[in-house]
Amino acid sequence: MRSIHTLTPALTLCAVALGLALPAAATAAAPAADIAAGATSSDPVARGRYLATAGDCVACHTAPGGVDMAGGLALASPLGPIYSTNITPSKTHGIGNYTLQQFSDALRHGKRADGAYLYPAMPYTAYAKTTDVDIADMYAYFMQGVRPVDRASPPTALPFPFNIRLSMGVWNAMFHDDKAYQANDQQPPEWNRGAYLVQGLAHCSTCHTPRNALMAEIGKKALSGGEVGPWYAPNITSDTKDGIGEWTPQELVDYMRNGHVVGKGSSGGPMAEAIDHSLSHLSDADLRAIAGYLHTVPAVSEGSTQPAFSWGKASDQLDSIRGVALPKDMNAMTGPQLYDGNCASCHQAQGQGSSDGKLPALFHNSTLGHKNTNNLVLAILEGVPRHGRDSIMPAFAHELSDQQIATLSNYLLQAYGRPDAKVTTDQVQRLRSGAQDNTLLTMARVAMAVGALVLLALVIWLFSRRNRPSTP
Repeated sequence: MRSIHTLTPALTLCAVALGLALPAAATAAAPAADIAAGATSSDPVARGRYLATAGDCVACHTAPGGVDMAGGLALASPLGPIYSTNITPSKTHGIGNYTLQQFSDALRHGKRADGAYLYPAMPYTAYAKTTDVDIADMYAYFMQGVRPVDRASPPTALPFPFNIRLSMGVWNAMFHDDKAYQANDQQPPEWNRGAYLVQGLAHCSTCHTPRNALMAEIGKKALSGGEVGPWYAPNITSDTKDGIGEWTPQELVDYMRNGHVVGKGSSGGPMAEAIDHSLSHLSDADLRAIAGYLHTVPAVSEGSTQPAFSWGKASDQLDSIRGVALPKDMNAMTGPQLYDGNCASCHQAQGQGSSDGKLPALFHNSTLGHKNTNNLVLAILEGVPRHGRDSIMPAFAHELSDQQIATLSNYLLQAYGRPDAKVTTDQVQRLRSGAQDNTLLTMARVAMAVGALVLLALVIWLFSRRNRPSTP
C-alpha cells in the first residue's frame, strides 16, 4: 500500500493532483551510496538522479508491481481516484517529447506541455524553488537515465467542477510563488542548503503544513503539522513541546537515514515511504543541512505540556488477566488481554520492545504521544511495511474488529502514551473503510449554484432596466 499519496480533504481544489509529478522512482532500488555520490558529481545525469531522489515521487508514479515511473497508481482523494502519469521518456505515453522549458514549466508553474494546469498534489508549489541548473540536470536524467515505458495511465475523471483545470490558474495567481529559492546572505551555506531542500525538492511543507479554506498552505503555521489523507504529519518546527526542538541534529539525521531513533520514535505510513525512497539515499551533508535548518524554523506551539516522545514508562497489567477466561464475545476483551495476545510477543510484556531497538518500545514513542491518534490506529490496521527493508510490524486489519482496535489503542495510550488522547470505534471504522469526506465537493457545487443564481439575477435586473419604459 502506498499510503503516502492518499489525499486529504485539505488538498481539495488543488489537492486532487495529477499531471506530471517528479521523479525518484527509478532510484529506489539503487544502492544509497551510489545515489548519494550524485550530490557532488559533475555528470548531469548522475546529479539529476540524486536530485530526483530528493524529490521522492516514486509512490505517485510507480504502481504496485509496475515499472518505475511508468505511472498508473490510483491515488485516493476525497473526489475519487486520480491516476498518476507516466513520466518515463516515452514519446507516446510519457514525457519524451517535453522540451527543457516545458519540463521546467511543469515543475515551477504547474503546467503540462499541452498548457493544461496541474493540481498541486504534484507539489509544484514546492518544486518551484528548484534552480534552473538543478532542473536542467533532472531533465537530463529523465531523458537519458530512465528507461522509456510505452504504457498509458488510466484517465482521471474527477467530478464537476474539479475537472475544470482552468480554475487552477486563479488559484495559482492567489497562492503560488513560482520564484526559485533565493539564498539568505545572513546564513551560512549549510543552512541555505537545508532551506533549499526542505522548502523545495523535499517538499516537507506539502505534508507538514496546515491549509486554509482554499487549500493553500498557511505560511504563518509552516511545518506545524498537517494531514496526508488519514495520516497525521506532525509538527516539525523548533518548538520544544510540539515540534522537534528536543531532538538533537544527529537524532534527526539518524531518523531520516534509518526511520527510527530509540527513545524518540519510529516512522510509519507516508514518512516511512519518504525515508525509504528518498531521505535515506541523501548524502550525510544534506541530511545534516536539513536537520540544522529545521532547528531554526520558527516554533509553533499546539499547547502540549511535554514532547510527544516523553510519555509513558515500562509497565504491565498481567495480574488482571492471569486465570481470567477470555469472554465469549471477543469484542469484550480487555486492553491487557488484547495486548497479551497480539502485541507482547514483539513489544514485550512491559512494552519495552526488543533489546536491539529494532522492535520499538511503546513508551517514549512519538506515535503514542500525539493528541491526533490516527497514526496509531493506522499502524495497527495496516502494519508498518518498509520498502527494501524488513517490515517491522504486521497488519491487524483482518485480525481485529473496530471495537478491539479501539480498546487496544486506548489501553496503549493509557499505559504507554498520552493518556488524554482517545480512539473511538467510529474513528477506526472510518480509517479502515477509507471513507471519503465529500464536504469540499458539496461546498464547491453549492458555491457555484449560488454564483449562478446571483449571475442570473443580475442578468434579469439588467434586462428589466433596459426594457423599462422611459419616464416622460
